[in-house]
Formats: sequence, C-alpha cells, structure tokens
Amino acid sequence: MRTFFGLTDDYMLQVYEQFFFLKYTGNWSFSEAYNLPIGLRTWFVKRLIKQIETENEAVKQAQGGSGQSSQTLSAQNQPPLPSRYKDKMP
Repeated sequence: MRTFFGLTDDYMLQVYEQFFFLKYTGNWSFSEAYNLPIGLRTWFVKRLIKQIETENEAVKQAQGGSGQSSQTLSAQNQPPLPSRYKDKMP
C-alpha cells in the first residue's frame, strides 16, 4: 500500500462506498457523485443516512414497535362482504 503521493487504498474504498450508497439509495449517477465536492458529497451521505433512520423509526412506531400490525378486524372496521358470498355464510 502506498502512502506517499496519493490516496490510500482504504480512503479510496470509503469513497467508492459513498458512490455506491448514493447510487443505490438516492439513484445518483456515478458521474454526479464523482463530481460533487467532497464536503457536499459527505453531507448528502450523512443526510441520506439520517432520512433512512427516521423513516425506519416511523415504520417501527406505526407497527407498534413489535414488528407486527396491531390492528384487528372487527365487525366495525372490516370491509363489507360482497353480496355473492352472503348467501354462503352460516
């Protein structure tokens, strides 16, 4: 690994990870991510992470925190049964 006159392999791997993340989650093109200034690219990556975490937390709260739906069907909230099936119900 060279560290004199150039970027290290570890640094470049981190840059490529940012490119992949922007492409995969934000649908950025490679050239869009590549041409961003480093500070702005880093901000977008951090902001996307924050957004994904916020959305995941909202989904978790909507599911009652247990990962399963807490809604149960009852006579008051279920959709009406189509008339062609009403004759066959006991």
